Amino acid sequence: MQDEPTPIELTKAVADFLRSDITPLISGHQAFKLRVAINILDLVTRQLTQEAGSDAKEVERLRALLGMDGSVTELNRALAERIAKGEVDLATPGLAEHLWATTMDKLAVDQPNYASYKRELGRNP
Repeated sequence: MQDEPTPIELTKAVADFLRSDITPLISGHQAFKLRVAINILDLVTRQLTQEAGSDAKEVERLRALLGMDGSVTELNRALAERIAKGEVDLATPGLAEHLWATTMDKLAVDQPNYASYKRELGRNP
């Protein structure tokens, strides 16, 4: 593996190049497809930047909520099973907070410019 440039730097550089150098040269449907590609690269950059930290926080919350260890996938599967069985619901201490925090972390990656997300960030710094 190379140390430099990092995957984050590479995806950001390609998105910046497309945005600044190629976007002005095309129009119509091709310009739309280029904007989609740039948005995908921006999303991948945010995933690479934020995923490890948000996954670690999610695992921490799930471990506390479920009283067990596991990967983020295993813990989410266990939570889903407990919800399906009626063992856990919104009255369960910590569940609503966990779901809210997880949703906000996902929106930070997927839709950081979403108006409702920005509004909620202002309420809960």
